[in-house]
Amino acid sequence: MKKDLTTYYDDRQYMQSGDFELYYYHDTVPNSRTGLHTHQYYEFYFFLEGHAEAQVKQEHYMLSYGDIMVVPPKVSHGVFVHDFDIPYRRFDLWVSVPFFNRLLALNKDYGYATDMAYNEDRHVIHTDRITFNSILSKLFYIIEEEKGNRFGRTSQLVLSVSELVLTISRLAHEQFNQHKITQDALYQNICDYIEHNIDEDLSLDNIAGHFFLSKFYISHVFKDNIGISIHKYIAKKRLQLCHEAIMGGEPISQVYNNYGFDDYSSFYRAFKKEYGMSPKELVQRSKLNTSGAMSSTSDRTNL
Repeated sequence: MKKDLTTYYDDRQYMQSGDFELYYYHDTVPNSRTGLHTHQYYEFYFFLEGHAEAQVKQEHYMLSYGDIMVVPPKVSHGVFVHDFDIPYRRFDLWVSVPFFNRLLALNKDYGYATDMAYNEDRHVIHTDRITFNSILSKLFYIIEEEKGNRFGRTSQLVLSVSELVLTISRLAHEQFNQHKITQDALYQNICDYIEHNIDEDLSLDNIAGHFFLSKFYISHVFKDNIGISIHKYIAKKRLQLCHEAIMGGEPISQVYNNYGFDDYSSFYRAFKKEYGMSPKELVQRSKLNTSGAMSSTSDRTNL
């Protein structure tokens, strides 16, 4: 870690700059922190090391490496060290209300994490080590840019802080919607599996076995996403393929076998119910359409 970028800790609870302030604290010998308090800006807290507990309103969180705490203005919060023999290390990003409002004016996505904190009391975002290391590189870059004097420094800082705020909202969205995202991915994987195995045994037991999941869970996920049962979806998919094959000139006797129907009678009933005609009637209609089209072409040629 870059200890030369650390900041001396004080308990100031107001901003000195107009838009944002970022601090990197590394207390090798921790002492007691500021108690519960509020402030007039947004705070994004990134925990790296220590034995500390956060409190936001009435909720308590034991912090682990990679945790990000989101605290909107005027919300009571504090972080309390439990073991003063362990170094305490973290980043603090303060963002003013006017600057944050300018981001929201660009796109409401910037405010997802803070909205969840405000409206649902979801204040802590957990990240894995790889993701958090990527965030750390963004934080160090901001501090280095702030301490430097490169051309475009002010504009780069605005871009970097804006990107960081959006990254936090994206992580919050992924964490708080993880169940839905997982279900969506499973639904897509099931559809792909059906597509590539349409001529195989696609019983619910076999599909559940392939994905190592309960058949009841798979049924629930599938119906939630498409509104029909997985059995009905497979049948419709097979009938659609049969319809296209018959229209393409394939013999009926081959078609129903090729696309997973066990016998002609069950295929016949399902096909007529789906399309309002039998497979043979579709063949006849297709022939009529073809001959009609050929007659029209011949008439135009003779003209």
